[in-house]
Amino acid sequence: MSDAEPDQEPEPIKDADAQGDPEGESDPFVGLRTQTVADQVSYAAMLDLALTPDQEQLVKTVRDFCSREFAPRIAADDRAVRHDPEIFAKLASIGLPGVCFPQRYGGHGLDYLSLGLVCEELEYVDTVYRTVLSVHVGLVGCGIYTWGAEEQKQRWLAPMARGEKLACFGLTEPNAGSDVASMQATAKRSGGSYVLNGQKVWVSDADTADFMLIFAKTDPKAGAHGVSAFMVDRAASGKALRTEPIEDRLGIHAGDVGSIFMTDLEVDEADRIGDEGDGFKVAMSCLDNGRYTIGAGATGTVRACLDASVKYAHERKTFGQLPARAADDRAHVSRLRDLQAPVLQGRVDEEQRAAAHTRGFDVQAVRRRRRFQRGQ
Repeated sequence: MSDAEPDQEPEPIKDADAQGDPEGESDPFVGLRTQTVADQVSYAAMLDLALTPDQEQLVKTVRDFCSREFAPRIAADDRAVRHDPEIFAKLASIGLPGVCFPQRYGGHGLDYLSLGLVCEELEYVDTVYRTVLSVHVGLVGCGIYTWGAEEQKQRWLAPMARGEKLACFGLTEPNAGSDVASMQATAKRSGGSYVLNGQKVWVSDADTADFMLIFAKTDPKAGAHGVSAFMVDRAASGKALRTEPIEDRLGIHAGDVGSIFMTDLEVDEADRIGDEGDGFKVAMSCLDNGRYTIGAGATGTVRACLDASVKYAHERKTFGQLPARAADDRAHVSRLRDLQAPVLQGRVDEEQRAAAHTRGFDVQAVRRRRRFQRGQ
């Protein structure tokens, strides 16, 4: 990563030019179109993968910021199993929580690809930093933007996009992981409110988040159709909501990963996201955005591995040979090329998926078709 001058302060990301939106803003989230999967894949294959000047500037800003603010401390934090509670505030200082949301909700109006580019740069340093943005923007923010009413977007999304409030995503339970429909958390109606009871586990930013997108059963007998989604404000929950960290994890030692406990937690009906019973659909769409950010971040990890390998190849001496001679070893060069391939493929997937999303294509269908074509 490039190093910025020690006394140089990062410039916040700039808002996108207003265009194509009835309110004067471009919109990276649009409804699905009706093209066939073949049409969508054909379009993706013809994409111009070059970054725009705005995107190049965004990458440079985030890269320089990460090299100065995060890279110097992450190794020590990871060894000490220490989470930096100021990560989100630092991301907010350059406007990243609102990177792809419209300006009317406190965002910067950049496109969906910009979110992926940011996640790649964050995970180049460490997964911890990408995870904070993935959950806040990809899982929760995009979910509210897609499913929330206008009043809900103003109440929940706007302070999130401005970087004032951090959000987490409560879906997984001790006995309900991939099988979302088997969750045991309940949300029972009580007048104009719901009373939530249950537990969520493996929640990123559980201990530090201000807002929580929680999923619970409003109809335990209806399976996936009985799940509903709710926004919860920690500050207004009192003792009915409790969080605690999960200790002795095998990875992401510098992250905030914990559990959420709800005991007769009252949530107003106005804070339900989507209709009652829409929770499964809300969760799946949120996870789709989350997978995009994870894939983009993985490209950053592989790129970091490649850069570290190249650096080592130029520094390593064997049998008294100069580093350049060692780096010319055919087997070693072959291994480096093997690392380069997933970086390039990750970039292509990242940009194609972002373009498909922006144009309203069925992203999951495109992904399945591409995997079939590769024989995976």
